[in-house]
Amino acid sequence: MSCGHLIYLTITRPNITYSIHILSQFMQDLGQGHWDATMRVLRYLKSKSGQGILLSAKNNLNPEVYSDSDWASYPMTWRSVTDYLVKLGTAPVSWKTKKQPTVSRSSIEAEYCAMANAISEVI
Repeated sequence: MSCGHLIYLTITRPNITYSIHILSQFMQDLGQGHWDATMRVLRYLKSKSGQGILLSAKNNLNPEVYSDSDWASYPMTWRSVTDYLVKLGTAPVSWKTKKQPTVSRSSIEAEYCAMANAISEVI
């Protein structure tokens, strides 16, 4: 299984998006540590095989938005990681995990950036 297959799986498994994002940065120069991390993701997927996104036909259209950030979590640049999830009823319609473009000075600033990204997506 290649990293491309794992990228495809993020469509229905957004909880592995960040891990696959980091692994995909090293696709051309995969070391033993990256291979071990890939195998760990695969073991996680195998243990949680019954979980994923279920798109139901019976769905109310009340929007829900969740956002979060992990302050200074990217060790190479000390940037924060932002993620958000937009749902209509029980169906997720948009989600994203990415490094913030600038270094946040505090966890509050990182959270505000995450909320701004989520609100921008909703608008």
